Amino acid sequence: MPPEPTSAVRCFALVPCAGTGSRVGAPIAKQYVELDGAPMVRHTLTALAGVRRLALTLIAIAQEDTEFEARVALPSVERFAVARCGGTTRAATVAAGLAELTSRGAGADDWVLVHDAARCLVRARWIDRLIDVCASDPVGGLLAVPLADTLKQEGGGRSVATLPRRGMWLAQTPQMFRLGVLAGALAKSGAAVTDEASAIEGIGLEPLLVPGSPENLKVTRPEDFALAAAILRARREAGR
Repeated sequence: MPPEPTSAVRCFALVPCAGTGSRVGAPIAKQYVELDGAPMVRHTLTALAGVRRLALTLIAIAQEDTEFEARVALPSVERFAVARCGGTTRAATVAAGLAELTSRGAGADDWVLVHDAARCLVRARWIDRLIDVCASDPVGGLLAVPLADTLKQEGGGRSVATLPRRGMWLAQTPQMFRLGVLAGALAKSGAAVTDEASAIEGIGLEPLLVPGSPENLKVTRPEDFALAAAILRARREAGR
């Protein structure tokens, strides 16, 4: 069972940043591709810097990464740190990042918000809302949006069935759980899980679904870059 919530909320953020972004087809890992004048991950870190309740944000990069230090300036040397602890899967990187946070003073009962480096459109106020909702919850939760489109099942390149979308949500990040509970869940689930919430579900717990925004998209395919860049540019020009 997860620990009872306490009044003293201590929050850390963990950004897995060890992927290669092979689906994008760029010459460098996708988190370092420039969008509106800065590497994608820099926009992500800027949003996290706006969340004052985060004691530390740890960026977990690959052991062989030669790009991060050359391309990315940390928003703050006091509230951000980089660790070369990335694994071959997201789950391995997150598990190693949790161990690194523990070595830096985070406790098992502290909250950790795991956020995709490629969700560069996240806003600080959405993260603050997640903390507000989950801080008093015994399990934790994640940003997500209800599925709005008709859901099809594919077979051989054709639609073979229409699936009910009632009660279906699209998972986003950050995903916020107690460090010790999440570490244990990941150890039991193995490398196959694609997000932290599924590991938590695997040990019988039910994460909260906290309404996010469709704008909090994950840059995955080449066409996503143009959309993300346009949104970032529109925000900058509007001064928000």
